[in-house]
Amino acid sequence: MAMRTERSKPRFHGFEMNKSVGQHILKNPMIVQGIVEKAGVRSTDVVIEVGPGTGNLTVKLLEKAKKVTAFELDARMVAEVTKRVQTTEYARHFEVIHGDFLKQELPFFDVCVANVPYQISSPLVFKLLAHRPSFRCAVLMFQREFAMRLVAKPGDELYCRLSVNTQLLSNVSHLMKVGKNNFRPPPKVESSVVRIEPKNPPPPVNFTEWDGLVRICFNRKNKTLGAIFRTKSVIEMLEENFKTYCALNNIPLADPLPSVKDVVVRILEENGFIEQRSSKMDIDDFLRLLKLFNEAGIHFS
Repeated sequence: MAMRTERSKPRFHGFEMNKSVGQHILKNPMIVQGIVEKAGVRSTDVVIEVGPGTGNLTVKLLEKAKKVTAFELDARMVAEVTKRVQTTEYARHFEVIHGDFLKQELPFFDVCVANVPYQISSPLVFKLLAHRPSFRCAVLMFQREFAMRLVAKPGDELYCRLSVNTQLLSNVSHLMKVGKNNFRPPPKVESSVVRIEPKNPPPPVNFTEWDGLVRICFNRKNKTLGAIFRTKSVIEMLEENFKTYCALNNIPLADPLPSVKDVVVRILEENGFIEQRSSKMDIDDFLRLLKLFNEAGIHFS
């Protein structure tokens, strides 16, 4: 058997894996089967798969689903998965789209399954959650740390803006850990599988305003809100937002302008937020704070 030199690249199915775009083929059939079972695929379901690779998961999905549409960036993988499915009885239930998933207009689907490259993890999650009509669930494999950020709770070390944004729009649960040796070639880090179920209907909140607020709060998540909202850069941004909001809504500006800083600090003090830290606040806390700010004419973008 020929030894692979240190400089040679890992090969699989006759071609080199492109690790720069996160190509790591899941080879353990038990984990493949577990993902399909956790997705709860029904015979009437339309499933989308992101990054089918050589089709290990694709074939198992086709055994359960009405149709599988796969999105694949690598032309070699498109050819490989197409060739593999063509030799099965499910060929007419399969479609593969060659291109960047993030740039595609998604069809209607019930379930999404994906082994997600780290580089597109966050935009993929929010592309899915923005999709309408809403889907039933997504079962997604991520690098372990990213997955744990998705499910983190207030007080957890990994609790962050990603956590609250995802959990505002969906119910997220950790399903299983997947060791690096279950892939070919093995990645440098461990993986985890999570299940995401969109909240339907979605919460009645302006997501742009919400994200603007939590971006400020989590920029220094362990500082008090009083310290964060007294900083010059934050006050200047809120003043500009106030002027823009008034202009867009034909609201005449008072002369002199009210002190945005005084309004913000008063809201924080009167409602028990002045000493709170973002790292300990839950979604209801942020929703209440956003409502109080908006009612006082303070807006985020």
